[in-house]
Amino acid sequence: MPSRPDLEITSPANPRLKQLVSLRRRRARDEAGITVVEGFEELGLALDAGIRPRTLFYAPELMLDADEQLRVVDDVRASGVETVKVSRTAFEKVAYREGPDGFLALVPAVRAGLADLDLPGEPLILVCEGLEKPGNLGAMLRTADAAGVDAVIAVDPVTDWGNPNVVRGSKGTVFSVPVASATLDATLGWLRAHGIRLVATTPDTETLHTGADLTGAVAIAVGTEKFGLTDEALRAADVRVRIPMHGSVNSLNASAAAAIVVYEAVRQRSS
Repeated sequence: MPSRPDLEITSPANPRLKQLVSLRRRRARDEAGITVVEGFEELGLALDAGIRPRTLFYAPELMLDADEQLRVVDDVRASGVETVKVSRTAFEKVAYREGPDGFLALVPAVRAGLADLDLPGEPLILVCEGLEKPGNLGAMLRTADAAGVDAVIAVDPVTDWGNPNVVRGSKGTVFSVPVASATLDATLGWLRAHGIRLVATTPDTETLHTGADLTGAVAIAVGTEKFGLTDEALRAADVRVRIPMHGSVNSLNASAAAAIVVYEAVRQRSS
């Protein structure tokens, strides 16, 4: 397919850029079926995962290595994707982050249904219930990617997988780790149907996370930092585990707690 010529935008008032700003709202993203990916590294992970952008906006003046990074723009353009060159001033007006690096792409919305998950025989899954902070959800995805977790399920989430801060916090691993969103009832039913044990993290148990069997088909569940997992989720758990706390606080950041228990599961499964 022949490369498309670039459209060039220099004015921050351009309608296309106003549309970009509107995608900061979840409703606008849902209606458009769009996920916004900002950042060269994040775009690279999306491309490596087989994601084909609908449009790539780029600002050479903001690139860290324009000579090298413009080759990526050329490759994307050659695949038939629309590429739009944007002036530095205009790009900084629509960028989601401080200190943008000149890359912002519109990609199809992340597929996030339980039915879309394709699991191995004895999966390791991370379940996040009620998380309200996109940064926490993004950080959990980075842990999941690094630890080889087979899927991350957001139960009754306050945020969405397409939130720009989730994409940013995950460093783009939202495209490399299978994800899903569902209600608690749907998730519990899905876990039972697939023979996956539910391990709930809570301070209200005597069993340490190192003392539970985390091998086999397991889903590790974490809740919000303020309230933890709901009573319904705790009742449904096959086992409850706690992380030992020796200081004056009684809880960890949700993403830190998830990382500790997930890596204990990795240790057990590899020993």
